[in-house]
Amino acid sequence: MSSTPQDDRPAASMPDTRGADIIGPRNPAREAQDPFTLRPPSTDKGTIPNLKWSFADSHMRLEEGGWARQTTVRELPIAKEMAAVNMRLRTNVAREMHWHKEAEWSYVIKGKARLTAVDQEGRTFIADVAEGDLWFFPGGIPHSIQGLQSDLDGVEFLLVFDDGAFSEDSTFLITDWLAHTPRDILAKNFRVAEAELAHLPSKERYIFPAAAPASFAEDTMAGAGPVPQSFVHRLMAQEANRMPGGSVRIADERVFPASTMSAALVELEPGGLRELHWHPTGDEWQYYIEGEGRMTVFGAESKARTFDYRAGDVGYVPYAMGHYIENTGQEPLRFLEVFRSSRYADVSLNQWMKLTPPELVRSHLNIGQSVLDGLSKDKHPVLPPGPQPSGGV
Repeated sequence: MSSTPQDDRPAASMPDTRGADIIGPRNPAREAQDPFTLRPPSTDKGTIPNLKWSFADSHMRLEEGGWARQTTVRELPIAKEMAAVNMRLRTNVAREMHWHKEAEWSYVIKGKARLTAVDQEGRTFIADVAEGDLWFFPGGIPHSIQGLQSDLDGVEFLLVFDDGAFSEDSTFLITDWLAHTPRDILAKNFRVAEAELAHLPSKERYIFPAAAPASFAEDTMAGAGPVPQSFVHRLMAQEANRMPGGSVRIADERVFPASTMSAALVELEPGGLRELHWHPTGDEWQYYIEGEGRMTVFGAESKARTFDYRAGDVGYVPYAMGHYIENTGQEPLRFLEVFRSSRYADVSLNQWMKLTPPELVRSHLNIGQSVLDGLSKDKHPVLPPGPQPSGGV
């Protein structure tokens, strides 16, 4: 089958006798976004649950100066281990001071923001983040996010939480808590007269225009000293593992020790392939940043299903299921792989075959030695378009 279905064929039909045109209601715009869903390869079989959701289909919570939308187990039922929020804050707009039960891993999509946090020992944290930076706040650690002046008027970012049932509406907000605490108790706690609390908000603020932040130095609070490990990692300052077909940057406890979650930023050139592999430590949550691609997931029991993805889509791969990702577009494909485990891990099909006695592999697959000769003992997460010449890669 060619890498891209031919658009001039009737919908839901193939060059052979499989399928037929759709004579009932159609959504051509949606069909155009999902060519391999509409005309799956003949290798797809059985029932695998939906492994795709687009943030474009998520409810948009609009607030003054910003918005938020989420993808949780309610939108993507298979995604039980992780959930995500896509958020936008204009300049000086704050995601109010809050905390939550779940750990929060984040990737800055565009723009700039200022973060603050205080841990249980009274140690403080402050950082300004920009496109490509990561942050991580453990569950229970109070923090804030505020958009900074930039060419894009603030910031847009992705938040991933280590529980698929997470809801952005269930975070612990400072305004919400104080609005539901008796005023005399607040006065006693803050050691002030009740009259000084007369203008406390009567309900949560969530996202709201705040005062412009002071200079970084002025906003740096002493407390009991800084947190022992930074809650920010400059991913784009990290050297990429470049190879024919694209590149990979891995951020886990080895380079970002504060985080109990791990991730990889993958870039595939047109026609490039994220090789056949699986992850032995848990489910994989994906976010597509740029480009177009397809993924086929193998779920054992002769089950496999192919999905199309593009910028703004979420993908999900259940624990240990084999899969690949191919760039099917004309531009680079960039996406994130995120995991709840602190150490990134994957198993390469090519490497497994190469490091297994060749007679055994040939007996299994009825292949010649030339196929095994073309594999490498080293892992190559990204492969270029087209077959590799014999003799190793």
